[in-house]
Amino acid sequence: MLTDEQRRTAVDDAITSRRSMRAYLPTPVPRETIEDILQVASRAPSGTNTQPWKVHVLTGASLEALGASILAAHDDPAVAATHTEEYAYYPTQWQSPYIDRRRKVGWDLYGLLGLAKTDKAGMHRQHGRNYTFFDAPVGLVFTIDRVMQQGSWLDYGMFLENIMVAARGRGLDTCPQAAFTQYHRLIAEHLGLGAHEMVVCGMALGHADPQAVENTLVTERAPVSAFTTFHG
Repeated sequence: MLTDEQRRTAVDDAITSRRSMRAYLPTPVPRETIEDILQVASRAPSGTNTQPWKVHVLTGASLEALGASILAAHDDPAVAATHTEEYAYYPTQWQSPYIDRRRKVGWDLYGLLGLAKTDKAGMHRQHGRNYTFFDAPVGLVFTIDRVMQQGSWLDYGMFLENIMVAARGRGLDTCPQAAFTQYHRLIAEHLGLGAHEMVVCGMALGHADPQAVENTLVTERAPVSAFTTFHG
């Protein structure tokens, strides 16, 4: 039986050690471990217990085939222009402080990788690594039934966070990836999705490469005082 202090430490460590890792070792993740993570994550709350999540797990040939298909489109400007997101993940009009944070994390990452602001080809290649799940041995694609509304997307976010925290508790790392939404038609074709399924995002899962410089990136977080107002 864990003490309250041990439980708090374990949970806090799993949350605070979670970072978006962008390079992975080829070390396989057993199917039993993936199923265990998803089973734990399914305890996420959802309005009236609707459980709106659906997960597609890709490994081996299926993962490689999807990545190759999307990369081919990504690397052809004319083809890439025919693929657009089904939903707006980011705002259409940016303002501070959000645009400042976005720019900082982007340039912090590119700086670690030695990519100058003028290196458009290098940035394109780095963005393309999303579509191979950063070489992770497991790729997850999440979908939601189109009949579900905004509240279910809030529920979905809690499910995704549960996956990432549960993975950390097992010594694994993840990277949630909205980049996949642009190529939802290719994903639907490869995974045989029904017309009722909308792609929410992807996620890399595996053992992060400790030697990869991009994995040293630690993003900043605003202090509690910056986003909290106490009433009472």
